[in-house]
Amino acid sequence: MSDLDTQIPSTFDPFAEASADNAGAVSKEYVHIRVQQRNGRKSLTTVQGLKKEYSKTKILKDLKKEFCCNGTVVEDPELGQVIQLQGDQRKNVSTFLVQAGIVKKEQIKIHGF
Repeated sequence: MSDLDTQIPSTFDPFAEASADNAGAVSKEYVHIRVQQRNGRKSLTTVQGLKKEYSKTKILKDLKKEFCCNGTVVEDPELGQVIQLQGDQRKNVSTFLVQAGIVKKEQIKIHGF
């Protein structure tokens, strides 16, 4: 009987690895680039998740000059400052952010269509 008492299996948590993986995913910051459909052919590109240390207005100024489109910085209570650009500029914005060294390619998530 003493052998059975000493061989009590330890508790196994099958979700321990999943919660550890999710904690790592939350800490990794992503920049989300989305497109929103407006009227007919018109669309709007939004960029959110940039670090607070970067000036959104200066980035917007360079994006507007580079892609010949208009844009604005919108203050959202949940998301913080969001850059909005006219037209579908998802590919252009992602390549610009990588070439400028603002974010790495792995940190960009492109959403839409």
